Amino acid sequence: MLESPKRYTITAALPYTNGPIHIGHLAGVYVPSDIYARYLRLQGKDVVFVCGSDEHGVAISMKAKKEGITPQEVIDKYDGIIRQSFIDFGITFDNYSRTSSKIHHDTAQEFFKKLHSEDKFIEQTTEQLYDAKADQFLADRFVTGTCPKCENPEAYGDQCERCGSSLNATDLINPKSTITGDTPILKSTKHWFLPLNEYDSFLKEWVLEGHKNDWKSNVYGQVKSWVDGGLEPRAVTRDLDWGIDVPVAGADGKKLYVWFDAPIGYISATKEWATREGKDWEPYWKDEETKLVHFIGKDNIVFHCIIFPVMLKAEGSYILPDNVPANEFLNLEGNKLSTSKNWAVWLHEYLQDFPDKQDALRYALTANAPETKDNDFTWKDFQARNNNELAAVFGNFINRVVVLTNKYYKGIIPTPNEFTAVDEQTLTELKAYPAVISSSIERFRFREALGEVMNVARLGNKYLADEEPWKMVKENPERVKTQMYIALQIASALSILCEPFLPFTSTKLKSILKQNDSNINWNDISKRTNLIPAGHEIGQAEILFAQIDDVEIQRQLDKLEATKTANKMENAKAEPQKEIATFDDFSKLDIRVGTILEAEKMPKANKLLVLKVDTGIDVRTIVSGIAEHFSPEEVIGKRVTVLVNLAPRALRGVESAGMILMTNNAEGKLVFVNPDGEGVINGALIS
Repeated sequence: MLESPKRYTITAALPYTNGPIHIGHLAGVYVPSDIYARYLRLQGKDVVFVCGSDEHGVAISMKAKKEGITPQEVIDKYDGIIRQSFIDFGITFDNYSRTSSKIHHDTAQEFFKKLHSEDKFIEQTTEQLYDAKADQFLADRFVTGTCPKCENPEAYGDQCERCGSSLNATDLINPKSTITGDTPILKSTKHWFLPLNEYDSFLKEWVLEGHKNDWKSNVYGQVKSWVDGGLEPRAVTRDLDWGIDVPVAGADGKKLYVWFDAPIGYISATKEWATREGKDWEPYWKDEETKLVHFIGKDNIVFHCIIFPVMLKAEGSYILPDNVPANEFLNLEGNKLSTSKNWAVWLHEYLQDFPDKQDALRYALTANAPETKDNDFTWKDFQARNNNELAAVFGNFINRVVVLTNKYYKGIIPTPNEFTAVDEQTLTELKAYPAVISSSIERFRFREALGEVMNVARLGNKYLADEEPWKMVKENPERVKTQMYIALQIASALSILCEPFLPFTSTKLKSILKQNDSNINWNDISKRTNLIPAGHEIGQAEILFAQIDDVEIQRQLDKLEATKTANKMENAKAEPQKEIATFDDFSKLDIRVGTILEAEKMPKANKLLVLKVDTGIDVRTIVSGIAEHFSPEEVIGKRVTVLVNLAPRALRGVESAGMILMTNNAEGKLVFVNPDGEGVINGALIS
């Protein structure tokens, strides 16, 4: 671990441009990386924070095929949506690039050519899966099958998303082409491989020995499992029609594997930034005094902790990551987030429903961050954190301070009198918080750090509650000047300390305190008592965190329920066709329209209702097994479809003369097969 870095290079996983950004992406990668970058800038550190759209690979091709548009149209559409989401949620990239840019293509090809010229690759002809009907080789995501490790039947050709294992398409059991649904065949093709097995000792020394004490246990454990399991050569090229051309002779029709070119996107994004800013990019990637940190989700650990470091080591001139603080997954209301199933909270849709509440979501996602294990986002928890923590603790403290300052002193910070022991103790506690929060952030414990920020607000609330300036003002107005001065120092400190986590709140609070142009930094809080000086005029109180009511939350739950129903409808499978029936067989059935006139439960039978049904030809008794789904009151007056010439049958002593036609909807709920045409009379024949 680099103790005193001269500069920091921070990368955030490149999002695929095959869909918008959802809360899982924000919680897992982009809010943590932004917290870290903002914190370092407040410390006055030299930081470059880069990311960009990942615009190559099979995911893009699949989306293009599904939507009937070109890959270029797909990436242009979603690049714009993703960029706007990052802006809307205050993610402060120094550069957000695109892997379709010329600078990236050039950088990736130069990287490949250097390794190729130094014989760092193995060139092999291997058997790969091929879809004969589609007449193409099947890259990883164009193949699904059963995972050989956990038996997940929906594993992809590069990775099983259930157990996290990295796979080759040929590892899958019972593989199927996602293009045609056919079983692929094996066909010979030539590719270039990175011999990971030759770097086994390097990885053991660098990760297993060098980072056993400072890397997160979930990251270290996954890397150890891979290395202990034995590494094999990994192909860095693919047979694809979308991506970066392999820049060597004999590679016609070959593209760089997306997991080879994507992490090089961090380097090209830094080059692009340096060119724009008039800086030299190389120290940020090639100077040993630079701390390189990758923020990713757990599904990318192997690529950032094994494959990319091996690439950098093979190239020879680059530094290696100092830390890779990968997060686990965030679930939504008990189910795994899924882009394909629309089981997600999309950031652009969130802001339509909760305008100006970016920080409420940033707070909830950080407070519940999946730092070492999968966590669950629920709308009720989101509401509780906003109302009971942000509004009731943070917002309440600031509101009381600002309202009382305006009420007692017309918004002018009073000059304090002599500090009591309580005042001194409160200021001492305040000055200790920056170091405590820093310690948590620098160990990538952002959830813990946010809790300490909220403890600063609690310190302020406790001070006011104990001192009661609203009572003291009548007895000892001079004492109240000191009390309000102390409370305002806490408020000013909060405006700085909350910025990495709640940037929009920080800006608003600084505006209320009229400290937008203040040059106070993170470390000043520990050194100064006059963060906001006597005689300074503040503004009027504003609501920092509005309450979120039950109606707003229920609307989100209803939206998810509608998604769940739609997914069931889409995935519902009809029963297979029964044996062939002749017209004569069908014509024997006498099916009529009827109306239920009376209904009552069959005594001592939980499932049966005794119905009186007007069939148009008579009023008859029919016993139906629907009592667990409908009450008698619900069915009286229902128009129904009745099989009237079914042989009578005695059920618990009641003769049933017919059958009501029913079916199940996508949720498995019993529903009536109803005649819906107007003017259809009881007794009308259905034929």
